[in-house]
Amino acid sequence: MVIVANMRKEFLQVGKKAKLLAVNNVNFTAYNGEIFGLLGPNGAGKTTALRIIATILKPTSGIVLVDGECVIKAPEKVRKNIGFMTGETRLYDRLTVEEILIYFGKLYSIDKEQLKKRIEELIRTFELNEVRDRKVTNLSDGLRQKVSLIRTIIHDPKNLILDEPLTGLDILARRTAVDFIKEAKKLNRCVIFSTHVMSEAEELCDRIAILNKGKILYVGEKEDLKRKYRVKTLEEIFIQLIGSKDG
Repeated sequence: MVIVANMRKEFLQVGKKAKLLAVNNVNFTAYNGEIFGLLGPNGAGKTTALRIIATILKPTSGIVLVDGECVIKAPEKVRKNIGFMTGETRLYDRLTVEEILIYFGKLYSIDKEQLKKRIEELIRTFELNEVRDRKVTNLSDGLRQKVSLIRTIIHDPKNLILDEPLTGLDILARRTAVDFIKEAKKLNRCVIFSTHVMSEAEELCDRIAILNKGKILYVGEKEDLKRKYRVKTLEEIFIQLIGSKDG
């Protein structure tokens, strides 16, 4: 479970006195056994918020807890319990798919035999056996994205922080990734799923938070939101909320 309370993040701007406020007093809770959608246009603050949860950035103020552990006071414990994937995740081009997974498995101090079984399980699940010995530099964008996702979950984390995880996937790779995310929910994982594509949120998310210019505009159940705004799709609501705040 992830609890975010009054999270705020400011950045210094070169040559300017005023600081850039990227995340402005954000509050939400993502529970085990659900897919929580963090929705917003590009530049809304989604990636900054997720990086704070993943202990990559420190909040300027506020409290963020992952399974009861504070991201500031106990970042090492938090990292053991999360898998963080972003579109900016980089892989080592000179390594093969299997070498990548072995490398990251060792970073998490996974037992050798356990790691071997885990790699076989994930390669089978994501249908990567034919390319397991291929160097990352020779993979398509879709296959790279698959490897990034597997790298993220190699240590079987209880909390998945996924920033635009379906970007660049072809239809078959996308279905594999979607099925995995749904299975994570069934296994009582906490999944935070960031996207600006409303159809992805419609398909996957249980509850959503809509973020714009660093502020949360709404947090709650998808269907409650639809009833409130008397519309049938999240896209219609998204346009109304973002448009009303921009206007």
